[in-house]
Amino acid sequence: MGLRERKKERTRRTIRTEAFRLFADHGYNETTVEQIAEAAEVSPSTFFRYFPSKQDLVMADDLDPIMIEALERQPAELSMLEAFHRAVLETFASIPEEGFAFERRRLELIRSVPELRGALAHEYDRSVDMVADLTAARTGRSATDLEVRAFSGALIGAALAALLDRDPYDAATITRVMDFLSDGMRI
Repeated sequence: MGLRERKKERTRRTIRTEAFRLFADHGYNETTVEQIAEAAEVSPSTFFRYFPSKQDLVMADDLDPIMIEALERQPAELSMLEAFHRAVLETFASIPEEGFAFERRRLELIRSVPELRGALAHEYDRSVDMVADLTAARTGRSATDLEVRAFSGALIGAALAALLDRDPYDAATITRVMDFLSDGMRI
């Protein structure tokens, strides 16, 4: 990463860090974009160059690019489910504890603010599309194939259930979800 990219990432991280500090101090709904920009020492227009909205600042999942890279490194002979499982575990092993602490705060905010919890429906659609694209690329099938879409929906649905009910960053939780899916979702 060059100097310009590092500076952009530092600015993005500062905006998010200050936003979450303000959310903790004053509440999500009571915190304005202008307050976030001021705390991060950027202009509101700079805020909007990084995040289209306050909601998008919270919903942004910084783990997606890392997970995609980990998935692309998995051996081709693995099933899609096993490749995802290994990619998730590999990703989680690479994240420092402060990264997990931030993600846990982010998820708690999403769980506790009705507006953000409602935004999960949009995130679900985006995530299913992302997994379908990754699955299509890996298998040579179309991202619109019924089986590819069903696999993607099941995987993201299971992850969403864990996200709303448990600590989705716990390796045992991930393994339990993947085993459940692999076993044909038997209850």
